[in-house]
Amino acid sequence: MSGEVHVIAHPLVQHKLTLMRRVETSTAKFRALLREISMLLAYEVTRDLPIKREKIQTPLATMEAPVLAPDKKMVVVSIMRAGQGILDGILELIPSARVGHIGLYRDPRTLAIIEYYFKVPYDVIERDVLVVDPMIATGNTAIAAVNRLKQVGPRSIRFVCLLAAPEGVQQFHRQHADVPLYTAAIDEHLDNHGYIIPGLGDAGDRLFGTS
Repeated sequence: MSGEVHVIAHPLVQHKLTLMRRVETSTAKFRALLREISMLLAYEVTRDLPIKREKIQTPLATMEAPVLAPDKKMVVVSIMRAGQGILDGILELIPSARVGHIGLYRDPRTLAIIEYYFKVPYDVIERDVLVVDPMIATGNTAIAAVNRLKQVGPRSIRFVCLLAAPEGVQQFHRQHADVPLYTAAIDEHLDNHGYIIPGLGDAGDRLFGTS
């Protein structure tokens, strides 16, 4: 089974991504752009949300108006720390969403992915999950995050990122062909250090002003 990959090629998404790639873009500007682009990504990811009709009163008349179906409950799960930048933007669009966090790091000796934090809503089994992280490079962190989430059994999982490497996408869908992936771009390749080329550098460092 091959996994779904959705590249969101909307002109505003692509324009803002270009601004984020530029080396001269400041931390403050990078942070603002990530929030803006995250709202646009969320718009595309949620375009198939179910709606129902509800009778309302406008200033002039009553009508049957569309509203989100009440049983479509969502959780946005941020992979710490860089996922926070996407989380903030999505919550501006979907303020009613619950929030979860997964903390992961790579052991420098074994290169294994180690979990140091995991917290999701108690009723996640009744909810649809958007996992967010700016980058899928090797794919190992994304795989580990989805592995952990599948243990608690949400209704569905989608993965949202800003940039992906083809190697990471392939590796991710070898393990999780059932999880759709949404991204603004799939770049050329990974370099020998596992960085996405041409990429935009380390998303967490640029988001928080660290190095």
